[in-house]
Amino acid sequence: MNTDYDVILRNGHIVLPESVQKQDIAIKDGKFVCIADSISGTAAQIEDLQENYVFPGAIDVHVHLNEPGRTDWEGFTSGSKMLAAGGMTTFFDMPLNGIPSTTTLAAFRQKNSIAKEKSLIDYRLWGGLVPGNIDNLEVLAEAGVIGYKAFISESGNEEFEAADDMTLLEGMKEIARLGKILALHAESKTITNFLVSEKIALNKRTADDYFASRPIIAEVEAVQRALYYAELTGCSLHFVHISSARAVDKILEAKQSGIDVTVETCPHYLLFSHQDLLTKGAVAKCAPPLRAEQERQKLIALLADNKFDIVASDHSPAPYSLKDPTHHDLFSAWGGISGGQFTLLSMLKLAIENQIPFYRIAKWTASNPAQRFNLKQKGMIAAGFDADFTIIDFERKTIISNDNYYARHKQSIYMNYRFPCHVVQTFSKGKQVYNSMTSDAFLPLPDTLNN
Repeated sequence: MNTDYDVILRNGHIVLPESVQKQDIAIKDGKFVCIADSISGTAAQIEDLQENYVFPGAIDVHVHLNEPGRTDWEGFTSGSKMLAAGGMTTFFDMPLNGIPSTTTLAAFRQKNSIAKEKSLIDYRLWGGLVPGNIDNLEVLAEAGVIGYKAFISESGNEEFEAADDMTLLEGMKEIARLGKILALHAESKTITNFLVSEKIALNKRTADDYFASRPIIAEVEAVQRALYYAELTGCSLHFVHISSARAVDKILEAKQSGIDVTVETCPHYLLFSHQDLLTKGAVAKCAPPLRAEQERQKLIALLADNKFDIVASDHSPAPYSLKDPTHHDLFSAWGGISGGQFTLLSMLKLAIENQIPFYRIAKWTASNPAQRFNLKQKGMIAAGFDADFTIIDFERKTIISNDNYYARHKQSIYMNYRFPCHVVQTFSKGKQVYNSMTSDAFLPLPDTLNN
């Protein structure tokens, strides 16, 4: 049957780049083709949104899906389903935690082949900057890495070595030449190793001891050092999971001086505090650590003042055996928050509580990531863009449980958490990939998804 459009969505509140409007949406060949007050014509599918909200599909620039090598930790199948259930339509997989790390062309090709076969939604892959692989950066760029990730402190992964100062400087110079972006985990290795060794020598291994071993000053020192290197080399920087107001202030000062830098934080730093590490244990362990409640409030104030560029999950799962308190103290337990499904829900909760416009949530989770990483046809609901979107019901709440958290391992700081809204459906390039109202919530995509 010949139709004007593939899909028409009616009676919804559309989150546009600068406003929210009650409009219709028409989709054809995987693209938004019309957004208007009223759309006439025929379509293979016409859906009444029943006053629900349509957000651009979220782009999570920071996840660890651990494949190949540690698929039992997560993997592209379970991880992409979990992300789709949270309204994500694109993710960037980090180069570490899988084996091998994505620091060579061969490793990139291996991971890309697996992701292309298994991912339910669109994706990009980070490359890694580690000592000894600077000669690999150009071929990784040619292969299609979205950028490069480096650690200034220990990564917690034997296969992905922290970058020393000379590696950073030489690597940043090369990344600048290639026109790419360096994503940095910014904590001072010298400070954190010194404090950790002191604690362990005294057998001080409590939550408070772990918290004290990774102070805000370690983040601030690493951020400032990297900014100096960026000024020297001309390298574009993206700071991941920034957890302190002092570090944000340094980054904002650098922006004003003309350095090409963006700043990311994560929902767990905005929703949780050190008190959760005290009460919940290792499921709340991450690096940098969850901060004191006063610092959390500062981060929320910065968010409300539009000082962050991107919000991403840093989904970093592991089998519970690596966090089990009967086998691990808080220094030896795996450090990482499992929660990639909850970035958009978290931001909408904060928007409601802090009177943040919904279109700004869409900027932090979709359009800003797309613009920063040059995804030209993603990140907003506009004619000509990929029809990546998610439908949110604000009349229905979400309580996180084993039944509705789709990660491979269910142990999470978010378990039993209550959100004031619900992800109803997620569409990637105009095709429904998730529907919370059906018995089989996930639908397969055509082979052309990641072409």
